[in-house]
Amino acid sequence: MSASTPTRPQPHPLAVTARVVVLALVAVLTLIATREVDQLWWIALLALAGVPALLAPSDRLLSPLSRAAEVVVLGLAASQVAAVATIGGPIGGLGASAVLPYLAVPVTVTALRRQFREGAALLAVTAVTLLLSGALTEVDGERQLGQLGYLAVCAQWLLLAGLGLYAASTLHRVMAVRVDAKPQPQPYAEATRLLTQLRGVARQLPGATLDPGGISEHLLEELRTVTRADRAAVLSASGGGRLVVLAQVGVDRVDWETTLDADSAIADAWASQQPQTANRSQARSHRGGDVSALIVPLVAGVRTVGLVALEADVAQAYPAAVVEKVTALTRPAALRLEAALLFDEVRSLATNEERQRLAREIHDGVAQELVMVGYGIDNALATVHDDAEETAESLRTLRGEVTRVIQELRLSLFELRSEVDRHGGLAAAIAEYARTVGASGGLRVHLSLDESTARLPAATEAELLRIAQEAVTNARKHAGATNLWVTCEVDPPYAQIEVSDDGQGMADQRPDGRYGLAIMAERAERIRGRLEIRPRQPSGTTVAVVLGTSPRRDTVRGSVTAGEGE
Repeated sequence: MSASTPTRPQPHPLAVTARVVVLALVAVLTLIATREVDQLWWIALLALAGVPALLAPSDRLLSPLSRAAEVVVLGLAASQVAAVATIGGPIGGLGASAVLPYLAVPVTVTALRRQFREGAALLAVTAVTLLLSGALTEVDGERQLGQLGYLAVCAQWLLLAGLGLYAASTLHRVMAVRVDAKPQPQPYAEATRLLTQLRGVARQLPGATLDPGGISEHLLEELRTVTRADRAAVLSASGGGRLVVLAQVGVDRVDWETTLDADSAIADAWASQQPQTANRSQARSHRGGDVSALIVPLVAGVRTVGLVALEADVAQAYPAAVVEKVTALTRPAALRLEAALLFDEVRSLATNEERQRLAREIHDGVAQELVMVGYGIDNALATVHDDAEETAESLRTLRGEVTRVIQELRLSLFELRSEVDRHGGLAAAIAEYARTVGASGGLRVHLSLDESTARLPAATEAELLRIAQEAVTNARKHAGATNLWVTCEVDPPYAQIEVSDDGQGMADQRPDGRYGLAIMAERAERIRGRLEIRPRQPSGTTVAVVLGTSPRRDTVRGSVTAGEGE
């Protein structure tokens, strides 16, 4: 590749036009004033003095010197032309007005280049040159500097040039102040504008969806039309140097390698941002045999947002031609997936922020007021007369009701603040909530937790936690149960959360409990899961949410199991 040649700065079009037009004008005026062609050599000298500034407008030395030479030549020419001019009659020196219009040229150039100090210096040099030239030139036996016409014309053009330069400088300062004072967009106003645009774009997308799982499933379906894939998956980053499975297809569920620091084609593709092929499976457990693996990174701009893993149970299934076809499909999909993941992150941030805000408002508002009511009731009970037993009993009842409301509020605060910890996992969050709510409601809680070291997407984990919380709350509030069984099985992309109680069942539940079931169904649909509600024998209800297909048991999955009776 040849080295690039720096481009020479071009003269400003207005400067070129001004020089040509004004030179022609002063040439004509000089001929009219002097009627001598020989005086045109001053015009030629002016043009010659301005050539360096015209050819090298950005030169820090040559360009200013050229303009200084112009005004010096201009001062000398004005004095000489005025001495031989035939206009003005008894008022001598008016012939200088034939040449001085050229003063506008160097002053205009400095104004265009925002070099106002240089423009002022040029005016000073012009004035000094006019004074010296007038003092040294004699006309009819007297110094030209003594001619009133010469002084008036010189003062007129110097004043006009100075006013023009001052006006240009003032205009530049006003424009700069307006730019600096331009109000910057407020963060929330800018966020509103961007989110509004995002909503409009989302409605125009195919399928009107920004669901990472749906986009991933569609991509896998497209890929299977161009190449063989007995197993395939789309993975994305989840933090902590691990990947999560957004979608997968195949006869069997695969426990894909999700560690980015392992010696695998998945880790190599993520780090290099280049497709990788391998002759061994990228699953953590594989039965052996001929395997071809192709890992294609999903790169949006300069960032890797995910990976596509394809495997076929034959050798050499992914030659260069096939890799090219696959990458042709994954390139546009990377941008779609990045938009969906960003939208998911924004939605999660907004939801968490709103949850924290509601928690603060309840804690600082209603909860504090109810505590004060409780203290007031305590004071009334302490001062009631012994013969006012009925009043005392009413106050005791009211005190019990206030205590119950405060307890409900505290549980609501705990539910709002609960979230899946990045290191603790979904099972730990559900177990903590079940223990806390069970203890407050007098329930005996039985936990069965089986969670893989791999993680579900953060948004999916959050929805599963809310479904489990609603099921536990319904059992405590409406079922009248004494025992609560909570089962949590997570092996991405599969998950099953089951909450059972030995209460009165669904028939006599209150309407707000039914409303809670509707909310759970909406949450399950949002993560492409299914909600199951069935009676438990001999009594009670079982609420289960299932995501994905049932996993194959293997020996590489780490799990933690809590026995019954916790």
